[in-house]
Amino acid sequence: MVTELLGGVREADLTGRVRDTLVLTAEERRWGRRRVTTTGGRTLALALPTGTLLMPGAILHVGTNWFVVVECAAESCLAVMPASHAEALRVAFEVGNRHFTLALDGERLLVPDDPGMDIMLTRLGVRFERVRTVFIPIGRGHRHDR
Repeated sequence: MVTELLGGVREADLTGRVRDTLVLTAEERRWGRRRVTTTGGRTLALALPTGTLLMPGAILHVGTNWFVVVECAAESCLAVMPASHAEALRVAFEVGNRHFTLALDGERLLVPDDPGMDIMLTRLGVRFERVRTVFIPIGRGHRHDR
């Protein structure tokens, strides 16, 4: 059972151990209490403190011969290509106003691929496309519908 994130694990501590991964979406990285299965087929029970956010690269467990690291799953997102700084701010405001999260990806803003976001971006007249990519939101955000 994983009850806390491991801090201070050095690369030397992992030498000789098999690397296993837990690949999660942005939403799944917010769920701290559940059973999960790693890519190597290992089952872990997560009982992390409320509010824990699993970040990419976090080491969840170090066993005798193996360890588990959090990785981000590629997920469906809307990639917004704002025409100006003002347009980027407007999109960020509208996304936050609807209690959705936003991520930065170079010159693009990423938002969850959600019908509400599609409608909003279309109404704003901003250029966007659907992509599959890693989504690492800025801040923690929250949704009222979940």
